[in-house]
Amino acid sequence: MTGPLGKDLLGLDELSAEQIRLILDTAVPFKEISERQIKKVPTLRGMTIVNLFFEASTRTRVSFEFAEKRLSADTVNVASSGSSVAKGETLVDTARNLEAMRIDMVVIRHPASGAARFLAERIDSNVINAGDGTHEHPTQGLLDLLTLRDHMGDLTGRRVCIVGDVLHSRVARSNIHGLQKLGAEVAVCGPRSLLPNAVAEMGVQVFDRIEAAIEWAEALNILRLQLERMQAGYIPSLREYNRVFGVTSARLEKAPRDVLILHPGPMNRGVEIDSDVADGPHSVILHQVTNGVAVRMAVLYLLAGGRPDLADAAKGGRA
Repeated sequence: MTGPLGKDLLGLDELSAEQIRLILDTAVPFKEISERQIKKVPTLRGMTIVNLFFEASTRTRVSFEFAEKRLSADTVNVASSGSSVAKGETLVDTARNLEAMRIDMVVIRHPASGAARFLAERIDSNVINAGDGTHEHPTQGLLDLLTLRDHMGDLTGRRVCIVGDVLHSRVARSNIHGLQKLGAEVAVCGPRSLLPNAVAEMGVQVFDRIEAAIEWAEALNILRLQLERMQAGYIPSLREYNRVFGVTSARLEKAPRDVLILHPGPMNRGVEIDSDVADGPHSVILHQVTNGVAVRMAVLYLLAGGRPDLADAAKGGRA
């Protein structure tokens, strides 16, 4: 089935600015469903969605499950962290076996970059990338964009700095693509060992000091140090990282303006972000979590062929 986004959602790099805005605009009326006493509409009743997670995940998987169930889809969860499903034919065999059961969509998280595209090219069902290696995490990028737009309005010309482990971050890549397409100015900040070699060629400004980034930015998207992806030698120690690059209230107090604080989670408190910042008045981290369900509902709805002008009707269960 093909909707206004095409067959699949694999990354923000291949979406137009209009398609990104369409998803964000469609997510807005879906927010209200989560505030109801009965948090469900029959919009995707009869559809079967498989959540195929080859990497450990709590936030993303649960957020997709909430989105699917609130739209009344039937969901099946398949999880595996074994190396036998890491690449190639085993992945396709798994998906084809599922497709033989007449599924409609697959949400996939996989440790190999490009796995979502590999799958999408081989099955007829819609494929949604829930994170593939260090490539992209498009729905996280979209919920970050929606959160920024909720607080800033039009993102044209707004200054957003992505701080931390950009090298290993699929969230960073989706954010960079999405923010640039909506007209924002984007910067990155972190130790050079945790920045891609050619990061400046992505059209971003590069800060070597967190103080300079805070002085420049209107919003910071603070990335988790992905210790599970690192080999020894990227940073001297966690304590040293916090001392040099940690986002602290003392550093934010010196900023020339209030700075919005985002974090895709889960957080390493006391490493990349201090607790008083994560829980502080300018943090929108829990708002990101709330927006994640609405954004994923919008993506599911649009990929299923839902018309943008019927989003309000879908909210009421009449689409």
